[in-house]
Amino acid sequence: MAWCDRMRAADVPCKVLVLQGGGALGSYQAGVFEALDAGCFLPDWVAGTSIGAINGALIVGNRPEDRLEKLTEFWTMITSGMPVALDPSGQALTIASHQWAANMSVFAGAPGFFQPHWPPVMPWLAGPLGYYDTRPLQSTLEKMIDWDLLNSGEVRLSVGAVNAESGNFRYFDTEFERLGPEHVMASAALPPGFAPVLIEGEYWWDGGLVSNTPLEHVLDMHEDNNLAVIQVDLFPARGALPANISEVEERVSDIRFSSRTRLVTNAGLKLDAVRKAGRRLLASLPPELADGPQGRALAKQVLMGGKVAIGQLIYRDQPVRGAARGHEFSRLTMGKHWASGLRDMQQGMGRLTHLLSNMPDGISSTDLIIAAPGPDEMKEAAE
Repeated sequence: MAWCDRMRAADVPCKVLVLQGGGALGSYQAGVFEALDAGCFLPDWVAGTSIGAINGALIVGNRPEDRLEKLTEFWTMITSGMPVALDPSGQALTIASHQWAANMSVFAGAPGFFQPHWPPVMPWLAGPLGYYDTRPLQSTLEKMIDWDLLNSGEVRLSVGAVNAESGNFRYFDTEFERLGPEHVMASAALPPGFAPVLIEGEYWWDGGLVSNTPLEHVLDMHEDNNLAVIQVDLFPARGALPANISEVEERVSDIRFSSRTRLVTNAGLKLDAVRKAGRRLLASLPPELADGPQGRALAKQVLMGGKVAIGQLIYRDQPVRGAARGHEFSRLTMGKHWASGLRDMQQGMGRLTHLLSNMPDGISSTDLIIAAPGPDEMKEAAE
């Protein structure tokens, strides 16, 4: 309850949860949400891509008291095909066991999510544009989500997708249109595993092909609202130089799907600095210039935008490594990801409440978690 009291005292007008794509790693986001939910961080806006879009829809499309239960039900169901995976000691054997579990997901699919087409898709023949049938996911979304609630405007949802023909990227957003299962499925339709999804005559693929992190959309669309953004990244952009080919594949995956999160944040900081300089210039203009066409045009650009605080939580200390970790849907590994997200967010609650209680002017960015939390943070997390 201590965190709830601090969260209420912060009185942030709009709380935003930004969820990156990452396949099986998405259960880390569910653990993060469990900690946020216990700390009374109830999002007003969720923006997600790929598995982040699915988790986001489960959150927005259910009542606050049911959200954690639905996330638990979803992740328990899609990992029920492999309730147990090998977990031997020793790094080489551990990597091999997780690769085995990932291969099982490739061959058998994930219950309630995707299953291999039968007969199997032959790449050189005309047929389905993906190796897997995602109709199980459609049924799951229809069953677990209240779509009227999701589109009611109580909580905003944005999901990213890319047009399979034009290559154009866009966000489907409940602020401007009604979303259904097809929009969430499109955001999670990563080729060549999943076929593009038809929406109003056009086919859409996973938004992670262009941008795996929806932060840019949030910063572009927040207008004059004050925002507190919690961004959950599943791929660390920084990492050690690989020592073998297996680690090369993992490192490439991290770089590709981290989507240059810091670049987006830095661009926002630079834009905010320009706006502040423009406001100072506008204030120094004589009335006849400030009230003229150029002055009014300048005012329109520099007087917009509220306060934005961004807390970035990056899944660095991953218990499962390797390029295949994104499709390792075993129950054991899911539990590890979930527990890591819960632990990391609990340890970061002190920083989060401090961030929200000291909202800066313009955009600020900070990591919620460091590799080794200090004793004060550990003490706060235990409260």
